[in-house]
Amino acid sequence: MPNILIIEDDAAFCQMLQKFLTKHGYTVAVSFTAPEAKSKLAVNEFDLVLTDLRLPDYDGIQLLTDIKEMNQSIPVIVMTGYAEVGSAVTAMKKGALDYIAKPFTPDEIVKLITKALEVKSGAGKVVQREQTAATEILKKSRIGTVATSSIVRGISEASKKLDEYIHLVAPTNMSVLITGESGTGKEVTAKAIHDNSSRKGFNFIAVDCGAIPKELATSEFFGHIKGSFTGAVEDKIGNFEAANGGTLFLDEVGNLSYENQIQLLRALQERKIKRVGSTKEIEVDLRIITATNEDLNEAVEKGTFREDLYHRLNEFSIHIPSLEERFDDLILFVEHFLEKANSSLDKSVHGFSNEVWDAFRQYHWPGNLRELQNVVKRAVLLTTKDEVQLQVLPKEVITSNGKPLNSERFSKSEFEKDRIIKALKKTNFNKSKAAKLLQVTRKTLYNKINHYNLDL
Repeated sequence: MPNILIIEDDAAFCQMLQKFLTKHGYTVAVSFTAPEAKSKLAVNEFDLVLTDLRLPDYDGIQLLTDIKEMNQSIPVIVMTGYAEVGSAVTAMKKGALDYIAKPFTPDEIVKLITKALEVKSGAGKVVQREQTAATEILKKSRIGTVATSSIVRGISEASKKLDEYIHLVAPTNMSVLITGESGTGKEVTAKAIHDNSSRKGFNFIAVDCGAIPKELATSEFFGHIKGSFTGAVEDKIGNFEAANGGTLFLDEVGNLSYENQIQLLRALQERKIKRVGSTKEIEVDLRIITATNEDLNEAVEKGTFREDLYHRLNEFSIHIPSLEERFDDLILFVEHFLEKANSSLDKSVHGFSNEVWDAFRQYHWPGNLRELQNVVKRAVLLTTKDEVQLQVLPKEVITSNGKPLNSERFSKSEFEKDRIIKALKKTNFNKSKAAKLLQVTRKTLYNKINHYNLDL
């Protein structure tokens, strides 16, 4: 059984990759830092190393050199979210066998690992990578796009990470729990996962659990037969049957009653359902994606949400960043919503005045993307000329508490600093938990705290 070492500082991504490769028959060890990786390499024999080219505590090229000095024959695949030809060429000159750019699909990395292990077993074959490295990398073009017109691929680090996770988990059958503030686009993300999966040819059924009375939830989920209760005037197919073969998206899953949670858990465990009033079991094959803007961990601790159901739904979690966290993407989102508004309202507004752009950049957008879309659509509706002007914007977008907003409020550093403070407060200043919440290593968090002089 091949033994693989993954070196990656993003704990969530690293663990997801470890779980996937383990299921494919590999023995997988992980290291979140370069020193930890070097220690493991010194005492263990690995058949392959998969390492990120950019690490917060160590130069990736230097680490590659160190690995080759420790074991010249071990194949190394480097991966990075920064698809730079120059860096990849340098890595291959230093001995890397191959290169892959994030985001990548599980199938791609398995093929690459299989190829690398085949090269390792063919001891007499030496491939001169240096001369062809740039050509090979240019051919790969593994940036990829999410296969749906509903999602906007941002340029911010938060959006790149989101896109990366979508690509990684979509081809699997893992249950996904999507968290994030209201209006961040949780259903859009769920649809993107479905559209990039092998189930894309089947239905994507979205259900708002918060809008279903608990008395009707069983019928909504599993259907009913005519006459099974008052008002059941005809047979009805439930959401599970409607989504059979495809994906069932349960939004605001934390709103389900305890009884409904038990029913959902049983259906997920047995993959069989019964319509209300029927004794016939119906087999279902579907993927479950759930979403919430609540803290389900806290609900589990309080006893209002079943722990076994939580773990069943949370095989992999994705946090949708707020608009604050991906403010670099504001222009992309505004242009996207402008196009949608023009299409739905049969208008031809070409753009926005400088004053409108200033207002957009200064506003804090508590309603996230949903609020932004509504503001843009309203502005397009009220605009009679080619360009949206300041006076058609809602008052709250122009001012805050009667005062113009500080234009420096949303610098990238201020976003990051504010996010760290929020994470620390949310975890009662437990740095380990805050690092996990922020999806960074503890060392990276300590470095950021020192960088921003946060006296916490």
